[in-house]
Amino acid sequence: MNIKKKKDSSTLTVSISGRIDTATAPEADAYISENLDGITKLILDFAEVNYVSSAGLRVLLSLHKKMMAKDGMKLVNVNETVGDVFEVTGFDEILDYETGA
Repeated sequence: MNIKKKKDSSTLTVSISGRIDTATAPEADAYISENLDGITKLILDFAEVNYVSSAGLRVLLSLHKKMMAKDGMKLVNVNETVGDVFEVTGFDEILDYETGA
């Protein structure tokens, strides 16, 4: 997994590539959480995420809860495979996301 961030005023955009699973989810959670000071909107770019496990879903739920009191969190460029995981688990009802082109 690889993570890149870009801050623009109070918006943080985080681009993730690879798998978000048991091995990588704690790193992703720590990296994103430590960069949330002063951030009101979180955008997660999933263009290069090819797999999300239950550990990854827990991270997304935790981040979603942190950002609910602010302007929120949005996932962009979600591929069909990851979108299917969201639908099967009911996360499509919780998360604000859009599929990639």
